[in-house]
Amino acid sequence: MLRLAVAQSTVPEDPADVDQLRAAGREIRALMREAAAAGARLVQFPEGAIVYPGKHVVAQRPDGSMRPADWSRAEWGVLREEAVVVAALAGELGLWTVFGSLHPLTAPNRPHNSLYVVSDQGRLVARYDKRMLSNTELSYLYTPGTDPLTFDVDGIRFGAALCIEANFPALFAEYERLDVDCVLLSVMVDDAARAGVAQAYGTLYNYWLGYAVPAQYGATAPSGIIAPGGRWLARCPGDDRPALAIADIGEATSPDIDVAVRLARPWRRLASAGLYDGHTAPCDPRSRTRTAF
Repeated sequence: MLRLAVAQSTVPEDPADVDQLRAAGREIRALMREAAAAGARLVQFPEGAIVYPGKHVVAQRPDGSMRPADWSRAEWGVLREEAVVVAALAGELGLWTVFGSLHPLTAPNRPHNSLYVVSDQGRLVARYDKRMLSNTELSYLYTPGTDPLTFDVDGIRFGAALCIEANFPALFAEYERLDVDCVLLSVMVDDAARAGVAQAYGTLYNYWLGYAVPAQYGATAPSGIIAPGGRWLARCPGDDRPALAIADIGEATSPDIDVAVRLARPWRRLASAGLYDGHTAPCDPRSRTRTAF
């Protein structure tokens, strides 16, 4: 069993605004301390927790049309400093920390939109780069990633996904095939429907999901933790305040979770692997003929 904390923190949208970037870092670290005090082993933050550049900030001309983002104006040094301080605190607290930010590439390549995974020793051990981008992100902002990510903490296997990727079921089916116990889905969107999609994956694939949204969108669909089977285990308050949702995952703590993990997930795998092949009646004319009652 692992205690998971899912945060809704205030996400800034201007990568050139040093004050906002510093404030985001301070808020992240305050929530990390709160999560550690509550006994969490891992805390998840939203997409772009240090910064998620708004397209209107970095890629919009004065007349409203779009252009490729000018990434030279981003405060890359400050972004890196904040990430390093977050990682150091993770080591001090003994707290695995997953947070979103930008990852610069070699010019002229655009950055990745990423989730960083920092261990309880304060080491950056993995990075997930958003693979499925919106039209605007692909056209003007980011370089897409190429690979899924899995990592293990205390015997629990995690996967990672970002925002619009919720609209691509193949990614979540892939994580089921990779035998994850929990998918961390971090978003930067004001959209209640996307939280419903996350619940659907908990129902379909019978794994846990952490769903992290920015505090400024918390009133629409707050951050929370979804159990196998699709039930919300915990949610942040439905307002714009920074907060944490905390729940224990990895074991069947209720009858519905037990059914989902012990029965439904194995049955789905069995059913998808040719279970029905020996039970059909292909030679029976009553089966082949579909125009008679």
